[in-house]
Amino acid sequence: MAFAIRSRLWAGLAAGALAVAAPVAVTASTATAQAASAPGPNTPEKVATGVLASALPGASAFGDTSLSTPEQVSFILKERGAAQLGAAVTTGLKSYDSVGQFAAKYGQTADVVAALTSYLASFGIKVTVYPGNVDVSASGTAGEFDAALSVKQMNYHVPAQGTAGQEVPAQTCYSATTAPRLPYHLSQYVLAILGLTNYAPFVSHTVHLNSTTKPSTASTTPGTPGNYLPSDFASNYGLSSLYGKSNGAGETIGIVTLAAVDPGAPEYFWKNVAKIATTNRTVTVDNIDGGPGAPSDAAGTGETDLDVEQSGGVAPGADLIVYQAPNTDPGFADAFFAAASQNKADTVSASWGESETIVAAAVAAGQETSAYEAAFDEAFLELADQGQSVFASAGDAGAYDASGDLGSTNLSVDTPGDSPYITSAGGTTLPWSGTITGTAGSVKVSVTAQRAWGWDYLWTAIAATSGTTYADAAQSYVVGSGGGFSVVEPEPVYQRLVSGTADYHGEQYLTPTDYQSVVQGVNFVEPTAWTVTATPALVSGSGSGRAEPDVSADADPESGYLLYEPSAVAAGGAALQGGWGGTSFVAPQFNGSTAVIDAYLGHRVGLWNPSLYSFAASSTSPVTPLSSASINNDNVFYTGNPGEKYNEATGLGVPNLAKFAADLGH
Repeated sequence: MAFAIRSRLWAGLAAGALAVAAPVAVTASTATAQAASAPGPNTPEKVATGVLASALPGASAFGDTSLSTPEQVSFILKERGAAQLGAAVTTGLKSYDSVGQFAAKYGQTADVVAALTSYLASFGIKVTVYPGNVDVSASGTAGEFDAALSVKQMNYHVPAQGTAGQEVPAQTCYSATTAPRLPYHLSQYVLAILGLTNYAPFVSHTVHLNSTTKPSTASTTPGTPGNYLPSDFASNYGLSSLYGKSNGAGETIGIVTLAAVDPGAPEYFWKNVAKIATTNRTVTVDNIDGGPGAPSDAAGTGETDLDVEQSGGVAPGADLIVYQAPNTDPGFADAFFAAASQNKADTVSASWGESETIVAAAVAAGQETSAYEAAFDEAFLELADQGQSVFASAGDAGAYDASGDLGSTNLSVDTPGDSPYITSAGGTTLPWSGTITGTAGSVKVSVTAQRAWGWDYLWTAIAATSGTTYADAAQSYVVGSGGGFSVVEPEPVYQRLVSGTADYHGEQYLTPTDYQSVVQGVNFVEPTAWTVTATPALVSGSGSGRAEPDVSADADPESGYLLYEPSAVAAGGAALQGGWGGTSFVAPQFNGSTAVIDAYLGHRVGLWNPSLYSFAASSTSPVTPLSSASINNDNVFYTGNPGEKYNEATGLGVPNLAKFAADLGH
């Protein structure tokens, strides 16, 4: 089993994660001791940052970053009372705050914000303070930030990270060489500083059928497996029965994304492909931190197009805001804080992420602490406190999320879907049948019942039709719904309401091997290869930490969806293509579903999880578990937990959304 990372790196960090540590009683003697040991007000103190490109495997420096390089850096301040707010959110809020109320209760004080602003201004750096008084977005030059934060920045070539088809592409970027520092009178209030590199670490969670995996019998007929529409999602998961009373009118959907939307693409899809009548709807684009640039298939525009098409297709009456940001740490964080600060979007989703393991690598390199993930948690806490539902995709590399960005073959999960303050959307495969054809022959494939999405069920067919070995097919297609145990975030209280969140069954197709250091200059040892078996043993054990995902729906491209993406034409593809999937579809579909449910109930429902797990624990659950322990129900490792409510491949299972809405209304 590949749980070694837990004990190696995170044992000392988990207790420091947001909303975990119990309050500590401070006596007069301990207060005196703390005061005596506290640094002087101007003593430089290290502050957590994001994953710096300088520490990534194979990164090579080629000169100093020009001091005139414009940079965008976000200073994420510590929320006051974060532990209490986290506890309230995970047990279920009874009422919601406005942005002003949140700022007064949990944002930093005006004095702290003014002190940081003044300090940065003394170096020529300009700031914008988000209204919640948590995110201070700063713009300046590399030279100004070098001086203000006691860092040196250099230019780097970074090779592609991860495995083919899932990897983070090769990049040329700038990066600080060490973590930043601030005077203690400021650093004590700053949780993390994001943006001292313009490395793009996040990948979209989409998967498309290729010539090896696409059935020869595939068509582009809407409403068939591989060509489903938002209406098919609504029918399959019980939402369509609400349409007589609600289509999401009066609600606003927020999409947080790291690539530009194709102008007009969603409207074309709704009218001409999905055949949805939409009237008086607005789609607003909000470019965060200058935006991600022009639409580009290579940059991930297909992800943004599908997020808007699917969420708006599921809720045809709702308005949409697209918060599109650069693919950087500060861009991603600022987009969430923008959605919170505006408080216009009733429900929000994002379908981009990175593995927890790459974050752990940065910890090992001395660049950051668990405060990095806590910085995103703070955005999710503000959204939850204001009643804004939030969804994130669980990832598409099955139980091995880090194989897609760091190249580690350990079990790992995706962030930000690991946050306890967000609903993590997992994936299933709906019934389908077809013939896979390649240079070496043809093989029929059939899935007869909805199951956890894991492409191990295709490995035999891929090997036989392409003339390769089973082991090569397996290692080339480690694809499926993200899921497993977080090694960063603790188990939230709502997950203790159901069985199965602290134990697992697994199918051991892949055994991690070839352990070596994967971070430059640091002894951060991870497996980098697998041994493969076609006849896996069923194993079982226990896990700890936040279990991911929470709830699932169809994400397998074989039983997946149509996507309309005009940017694909410039890349040599067709604008309308079938065979798209990934948990990227599920997050916006649940996002749109929430708009319908909110409008149906007449109010925001906020974070799904406390209610969802409570309902799932009842005898009339709105969620159907996929609990069989079988090679026909796994995400390339985790399978069902027989007799229990939860499994790490699909979470609580698949929802009946009309039943969920009715339960919320009681």
